[in-house]
Amino acid sequence: LEILDPANPRRISRFPVPDAKNIYVARTYAYISAGEQGLIILDVKNPSKPVIDQIYNADGKIADLHDVQLGITNVSLFAYLADGKHGFHVVQLTNANMPDNNGFSPRPQPNLIASYPLPHHGHALAISKGIDRDRAVDESGNQIAVFGRIGARPLNKNEQNIYLRNGIPWRVSNDPFDTRIFGLEANARIPVVEIIR
Repeated sequence: LEILDPANPRRISRFPVPDAKNIYVARTYAYISAGEQGLIILDVKNPSKPVIDQIYNADGKIADLHDVQLGITNVSLFAYLADGKHGFHVVQLTNANMPDNNGFSPRPQPNLIASYPLPHHGHALAISKGIDRDRAVDESGNQIAVFGRIGARPLNKNEQNIYLRNGIPWRVSNDPFDTRIFGLEANARIPVVEIIR
């Protein structure tokens, strides 16, 4: 859904996933908990045309997936999975040794690193969401806001327009010559705001 106007959301694409239970979107990827299929990772760089990037089930160890949440520790991205009768799993998606790990949206390389079966044959059905610790940064790298930290506060309604320029969302790109961002045809550089997770 496009929610540029929150009062009038507009569906821009549909991607049927049998047994989809939850979704977590991070930058240009969407992570779907898809029951018996495991973790479906969609490339949503073009939201109007999502495509499957990969399906990960750790060789059948993830087979009852109900929920997925993501979190970053140091420079590694992790998926925390509630895998029903199989319990809790931790999947490392990125790490410092990946060649594009410093980019805006590195391609995930899932690796199951830990599992915990619930006692008494319990089923893991949900994972609570952690606190987002985001920094809003302007195009020159100056930090302009911090979210989710002591002493910080959410943006108020008047401040929330930092993500819009003339009513259009600001974009980011790893490509310094991306014409969608910098408008090179007209030699007019458009300011960029990047959210760093």
